[in-house]
Order: sequence, then structure tokens, then C-alpha cells
Amino acid sequence: MERQPHQFKRSGRAQLLLGIVLMFIGLFLIADIADVIPWRLRDLLFTWQALLILLGVIFISGRESKGTGLILILIGSFFLLPKFFPLPHYWRSLFWPSLLILLGLIVIFSSGRRGSVLGHKKKVSSDDVLDDVAVFGGGDRIINSQQFQGGKITNIFGGFKYDMTNARLAPGRNFIDVVMIFGGSRFIIPDDWDLKVEVTNIFGGFSDKRVKSIVVQDPEQVLVIRGTTLFGGGEVVNYR
Repeated sequence: MERQPHQFKRSGRAQLLLGIVLMFIGLFLIADIADVIPWRLRDLLFTWQALLILLGVIFISGRESKGTGLILILIGSFFLLPKFFPLPHYWRSLFWPSLLILLGLIVIFSSGRRGSVLGHKKKVSSDDVLDDVAVFGGGDRIINSQQFQGGKITNIFGGFKYDMTNARLAPGRNFIDVVMIFGGSRFIIPDDWDLKVEVTNIFGGFSDKRVKSIVVQDPEQVLVIRGTTLFGGGEVVNYR
């Protein structure tokens, strides 16, 4: 399938920003070797906190990754603030409660995405759309829908295994929005499905482990898995 012009534009903007960032990092390293950068500034720039903030800025340049970029910037800034300001001794102990609040907000606001994804579909039945939440648990599901249209999956310290080998996609692009935090899911799909993975991974991963097949994929029926993994992940396979 051909990529739309706005997709090239977003990709080009992200590549431009990444190129500029790499150039500045190189210049800073040269300045550090030449002992031009003050030690105080060096201690701030060459830290894992600054790296998270830098990655966040790069992610924000992509339209689908603004939330991920914001999370990285907030985490990096949280641990970098004590280097600038005298904060209470219990500041670091606030990290996990704050992270849980942030994760809760992610889950709440991500619930609104499915309406925009599936709003143009008609005659949607419960078998055609996923709307699953796994918290400290999960299970196996067999999907036999002949008009599968995607849906929404949230995994927190849990996950699912979806067997879709007997299912068929609805015409057009069908989206599964995923939020995987300390958890994940496994998808078993047919050989002839055209799959696109657009998942942003933070300390995690989402893998396409399908075995190459001679079956011709239908470009008019596409499954797009998109979203965010944080300390979690998932995989897509075409075998049991």
C-alpha cells in the first residue's frame, strides 16, 4: 500500500530532529574531550535522566508518539530536578505513587481512542471488536469473527493470548490499540493477513515473529497494531 504524503512529512520531521540531536551530541562530546564543558554541566548532560528527556523530545516529534514522549520527559525530569533544586528527602519515594497515577491517566484517556478508530464502521458486534482489560490476570481467547475490526486491549501486570487463525478481517484498515504495562499479549493470526506494527516500546518490546509464508496477503485488508508498551510487550505469530 502506498504511504500518504503526510506520513512522509512526519517521518521527515522526525528524521531531521534526530539528525540535529545526534549532531549536538557529537559536538558536546568533542567539547567534553577538549575540556571546554564545565564539570557541573557535564554531570547534567551525560546522565540517564537527560537521555530519557532527549528520547522524549524525539518521540514527541511523531504524531502517534506524543504521549510516549511526554512520559519519558516526565520521568527524566522527575529524577533530574534534585540536581537543580533542594527538594525534600522523600522526593524519590514519590516516584512509584506518581507513576501509578500517571498509568491510571493513560488507561483512562486511552479508552477514548476506540471511538475514533471504529466510529466509521457499521453493524459492529461484540465478536467483531475487542475491548479487553487484564489487570493481574488474563486468559486465552479464540476469535472466529468473519468481519474482525480491531479494538482496544489494556494489559497491566497481565495479558491475553488471542487465536485468530479462523478469523477474517473486515475490508480496509483495522486497528488494535494496545496499552501494555508490565504485561502483554500474544496474537496468532492467519498467514494471509497484512500486518502493520506501530507500537512504541519503553523498556519493553513488541515483536513480529511470523514465519515467512508463500500465501499472498490482501493489501485491501490490513490489521494495524499500535499503541505503547511500558516495561511490557507482546508478539504476533502465525503458528500455534
